[in-house]
Amino acid sequence: MNEATQLPYFRTAFYCRDRSSVPVVRRFTCKALIDWECEDRAYDVLLCVTELATNALRHGVPPGRGFRVQIFLERMERALRIELHDSGDGEVRAADGWPDVQDEGGRGLLLVSALADKWGVAERNPGKIVWCEFDLG
Repeated sequence: MNEATQLPYFRTAFYCRDRSSVPVVRRFTCKALIDWECEDRAYDVLLCVTELATNALRHGVPPGRGFRVQIFLERMERALRIELHDSGDGEVRAADGWPDVQDEGGRGLLLVSALADKWGVAERNPGKIVWCEFDLG
């Protein structure tokens, strides 16, 4: 992690294109959930941020670049939003159904879709933002 910003209900950090970044992203997210007293859906949130970070590393971050994680908490609405910003041109789409049991991948966005209340993709130049939201009400 090269940099991190912490405001009351906003956190952002930049990570290198390295597999070891995924557990660091998970710890960064977990710390925000604890600080904001939002542990109720922590397992869902942490699984989703793990899947999004893994996808960013595998499909979205070109060699020599990194990715940014942003976490927002809307206190009044009790909504948590996680965004992963990358600079790659990879396409994001969930599979139409569950992959075969022998397949090593293809489940990440299906899990995000099942666990998060909303998820989607936004344009960024270069790259994209993959996000998910959780109702904490």
